[in-house]
Amino acid sequence: MTTSTTSAAAVLKGMYAAEAEYLAAGGPGTASFTPLAPFFAPDVVLHQADSLPYGGIWRGHDGLERFFLAMSRTWGAFEMVEQEFLSHFSPLVVLTQVRARARATGRELQFPILQTITVENGRISEIRPFYWDVAAIADACSTA
Repeated sequence: MTTSTTSAAAVLKGMYAAEAEYLAAGGPGTASFTPLAPFFAPDVVLHQADSLPYGGIWRGHDGLERFFLAMSRTWGAFEMVEQEFLSHFSPLVVLTQVRARARATGRELQFPILQTITVENGRISEIRPFYWDVAAIADACSTA
């Protein structure tokens, strides 16, 4: 059963607020994932492009915790500057403008991410982010 229009967007907005609190509390490796957990199904799946430093498929709450650690190793800063909900029902489609600084190189970039986010039974069950230029992001993060 798919979550209704209003509640799907509310779940995602709640998750973004919990994520901001998580990051403010120290984020991966420091803060507890507990405030974020209720927003994700126990079997949530996050698909990241394989060529990214944090690429691959991340499954379940443990997988998301490992993903957040990989992201924090990659990015010294990762700010979601602007978000636009292009649909308000599941799967949600969200266009996010990001400003980030690569930890390894110090390079700063701005780029869009388009995500499809499936919400079922009041929890996020699948996330598929699409990056405009994966090669540029991988290059900015690489010291090789």
